Amino acid sequence: MDWMTWYNGLEKPSWTPSPATIGLIWRILYPIIVATFGYVFLQAFRGRIPKRVAVPFAINLAANLAFTPIQFGLRNLPLAAADILVVWGTIPWMMAAVWPHARWVAAAQLPYFTWVTLATILQLSITWNNR
Repeated sequence: MDWMTWYNGLEKPSWTPSPATIGLIWRILYPIIVATFGYVFLQAFRGRIPKRVAVPFAINLAANLAFTPIQFGLRNLPLAAADILVVWGTIPWMMAAVWPHARWVAAAQLPYFTWVTLATILQLSITWNNR
């Protein structure tokens, strides 16, 4: 069974966005993520901000990249739920860590945090409904 058939067969909340909407949201967020994360990593590499500021960004990036293979490759809902909690939890940490150095980067995370909050609630609901 392909991943879309599997995903469509899951019990989801009535407010679940369509795959097209989810894709659109990520197409909007990815440029923000690339610009802000790239800035933080570059500034940390150059020594202009402490390397510790980049730690939550690196953890977030790794967890974000792991979500799709976990959810749709492994089809492991509990692990995907744990992973998205890491993504969600690292965003406020990122914002707090970078605030003293680049407030614009912290502020630019607000749309990402808003979306990931909704996505986390959705993932936890799907995981619970399909246990």
